[in-house]
Amino acid sequence: MLCTLCSSVSESFCEDKKRQYFRCTVCDMIFADPQAHLPQDEEKAIYDFHQNDSHDTRYREFLSQLSIPLLEKLSTGMTGLDFGSGPGPTLSLMLEEHGMKMSIYDIFYAPDSGQLSRQYDFVTCSEVVEHFNEPGKAWPQVISLVKPKGYIGVMTWMFTKKTAEQFNQWSYKGDPTHVSFYTPETMQWIAQHFQLKLEIISEQAILFRRD
Repeated sequence: MLCTLCSSVSESFCEDKKRQYFRCTVCDMIFADPQAHLPQDEEKAIYDFHQNDSHDTRYREFLSQLSIPLLEKLSTGMTGLDFGSGPGPTLSLMLEEHGMKMSIYDIFYAPDSGQLSRQYDFVTCSEVVEHFNEPGKAWPQVISLVKPKGYIGVMTWMFTKKTAEQFNQWSYKGDPTHVSFYTPETMQWIAQHFQLKLEIISEQAILFRRD
């Protein structure tokens, strides 16, 4: 099996009742067997159940893990794109409240491809990159949307353990729409491969800076 991110040889890592998982020997990406990916209509049906209320203080607190460190890098009036904004855009509103000029894009809920035809001072991907069926194609697309010296803010739960048994017990992989799982080593590979500067804020918040 070839890695869905870097196309290197990957090894079987573990298996549960629904899917088999592979782990790349080069970039350390863990990914679900592509044959087990959901059809788009079934994938969207799951997203339709997400209750992302922009007024929910707990949801805003969750997103602040990314917004706070990102805002420390930005200046008022900068332009940003919330890539994969979901059915209830909230991070973009939070950033607008701090003076940013935001656009949104989502393949299901805001599919205006015109938003992908220009570059921004920063791009956010909150709980998005784990849904990439083809991360080897999606990451270059996201990076291309950022101006030189711009930032990419990512929220995803990185796998920081080691063993297949620990992975099988990890609740994050239980969502059938989660197909790409990152480790800190994967993030380091992305930074090196795409010539980005990496800052790991926490297990769930990562910043990249494009040179």
